[in-house]
Amino acid sequence: MAAETVIVALSGGVDSAVAAMLLRDEGYAVECLHMTNWEDDDGYCDAAKDFHDARRVASALGLPLHRVSFAPEYKARVFEHFLAECRRGRTPNPDVLCNREIKFGVLRRYAERLGGRWLATGHYARIRRSGGRARLLKGRDAGKDQSYFLHAVDSGELERVLFPLGELSKGDVRALARSARLPVAEKRDSTGICFIGERPFAKFLGRYIAARPGPIVSVDGVELGTHHGLAFYTLGQRHGLRIGGVANRPDAPWYVVEKRVDRNTLVVAQGADHPALFTNVVIAADVHWIAGPPPGLRPGAAWRGTAKTRYRQPDQPCTLFDRGDGTIEAHFDAPQRAVTPGQYLVLYSGDECLGGATIERAERLAGAEAGAAAAC
Repeated sequence: MAAETVIVALSGGVDSAVAAMLLRDEGYAVECLHMTNWEDDDGYCDAAKDFHDARRVASALGLPLHRVSFAPEYKARVFEHFLAECRRGRTPNPDVLCNREIKFGVLRRYAERLGGRWLATGHYARIRRSGGRARLLKGRDAGKDQSYFLHAVDSGELERVLFPLGELSKGDVRALARSARLPVAEKRDSTGICFIGERPFAKFLGRYIAARPGPIVSVDGVELGTHHGLAFYTLGQRHGLRIGGVANRPDAPWYVVEKRVDRNTLVVAQGADHPALFTNVVIAADVHWIAGPPPGLRPGAAWRGTAKTRYRQPDQPCTLFDRGDGTIEAHFDAPQRAVTPGQYLVLYSGDECLGGATIERAERLAGAEAGAAAAC
């Protein structure tokens, strides 16, 4: 019987290179596909180098390599949403939309047109197929698990997806790459938002969003300075506030604790553990369940599970409520630091990622300040 064809999304990094090698060695008919989503010649874009590395990997593995650009789709489906959220004073995470709209949307369908029965990527996550549905599980390497970024992908899109690295640690992957003498074995991991990379964030964003200065005030109402525009700041931010020594105040760093969009005001407080940074209730909208909502979650009923409000955060125990209006409300056992509108509340039951929702706001109920210093 002919081997099944797998199209591997080959980025030019070590993870996708090892994913392609493992599938080849398992007997799949592997073809590689290098995708470009962002085209910029300002000196920060690594697209040309990444394609060069992808070609080296494909050659070393003896595999064919295709190339495609989804830059127009990325701009329309991901980047425009990113800008719209920033203009609202929120802090979006475009990598979540990139996975849903591009990698497991237009890319997966492009892979089908190339004859691929499967699409494979170098994500650290796992898929369990049961009851006719694909369920998303965390990667075995807790430090590299990427289920947070995959929570908005539909079960149907995951049915023909393979994650060869799901059972491996990053150390395992590096060791396999070195053993096979892959040309990217020592290439460092990419960091930051995919289209920003190493660019200075404020400078990059300023190309698309005009500065709109306004006051910076302390939590007790004292004006301390001027900000460039709320779009350029996020909750929990310390650097770039340009607040010097303030009379009658302790010598401690200032942090963003609130953005009052209606007044174009940035609110700050001193100290990384200031109570104003902590909340224990999160309201989120645009709920997406990968394989259906958890049993027992319905209006008026409570469901116990865990959630993350940011990537690489340890699972946080919480009680979840369906508010009956298209939103959900999570009550955390411990206060959460710098919960940020525009980011994602991602929900788990054990190792299974159930889905998530976009954070609209966070609130403090009685007792939220208690134990703030010990909270994540």
